[in-house]
Amino acid sequence: MDFSVKPVLTGEKTVLRPFTTADADAMWEIVNDPEVVRFTFEPATELTLDRLRSWYGVRTAAPDRLDLAVTDRATGELVGEVVLYEGDPAARSCTFRTLLGPRGRGRGLGSEATRLIVGHGFEQVGLHRVQLEVYADNPRARRVYEKTGFTVEGVRREAAWRDGAWTDEVLMAVLDHEWAVHRGRPEAAGVRAR
Repeated sequence: MDFSVKPVLTGEKTVLRPFTTADADAMWEIVNDPEVVRFTFEPATELTLDRLRSWYGVRTAAPDRLDLAVTDRATGELVGEVVLYEGDPAARSCTFRTLLGPRGRGRGLGSEATRLIVGHGFEQVGLHRVQLEVYADNPRARRVYEKTGFTVEGVRREAAWRDGAWTDEVLMAVLDHEWAVHRGRPEAAGVRAR
């Protein structure tokens, strides 16, 4: 699969756009938010502002992944990111992840951003499957994923040691033929969660 095209995706509440080096300062604040730190899988390397500047400066050149900035359409403020990565061309599948800072939460921005990028993956890139992992103790994210059509496929029991306790990881996915029916709105399409 080819993620070399870095689109601008516009919804009612959000605009997803390619990252620029200038986004690093806002993302630095977001990735250091206590809720983001708590619910995001551990980074492989320690984050610094310089590393973030380098990272976001080259995201538009990576043909094997799609990283888009989530911005509030009304204000233009950067509130988080959505990513399609770990693609498997033979299976036409990839992994999805997202994170939103405090100013992006509780207003439907995450649900819309998820619908926009996952819809792009199915409708423009030709994916068959989009999967994700979420900590079981992150009900806000689970609601967003379920609301946008992801189905629980399994649980990795006590897979991560976090905050002094074992936490389960929940595996979820949505398939192209499911997306074709509900377009990220299973309730509106009369589709029951399974």
